[in-house]
Amino acid sequence: MNIPNLLTVLRVLLIPIFILLFYLPFHWSYLAASAVFTIAAVTDWLDGYLARRLEQSTPFGAFLDPVADKLMVAVALVLLVGEHANLWLTLPAAIIIGREIVVSALREWMAELGARAQVAVSNLGKWKTAAQMVALVILLANPPALTIWVSLGYALLFIAAGLTLWSMINYLNAAWPHLSAEKK
Repeated sequence: MNIPNLLTVLRVLLIPIFILLFYLPFHWSYLAASAVFTIAAVTDWLDGYLARRLEQSTPFGAFLDPVADKLMVAVALVLLVGEHANLWLTLPAAIIIGREIVVSALREWMAELGARAQVAVSNLGKWKTAAQMVALVILLANPPALTIWVSLGYALLFIAAGLTLWSMINYLNAAWPHLSAEKK
């Protein structure tokens, strides 16, 4: 175990704490849940940075890092959909979660073909992640009343969903020669 891997494990361990804080019946629970989510998002960036900087990349970290990211985001989206219960949050949440399932399956399949590099993370994916994380931090920090902050969170989440679809189409286009090839 090295520091980047410990940070990734920490991110997974923060999920139940995040859920508990979100559901506490106190006025500060939204801010507390948002703060824990923010810590998780920062550790996501930090563990990757440290793994590269300290040359401590490991197969365990390469496996768990994207899993931890997807778990934290999916849990946040599910909690927010339940809390807000509207189209403005449900639609982008379904797009984002659905895309993660499709792209994860695509990457796994492409890896079996030895073509994983063709569906590697792109800069577009990084912009999507940034918009998504900022949206989630904002939405988690605020009760589900239509305020300027919540409206901004919805707008950023729609931007993230649009970038999500765009990046998924790019990944599918990159994989299309393999997907459409005749079986020999």
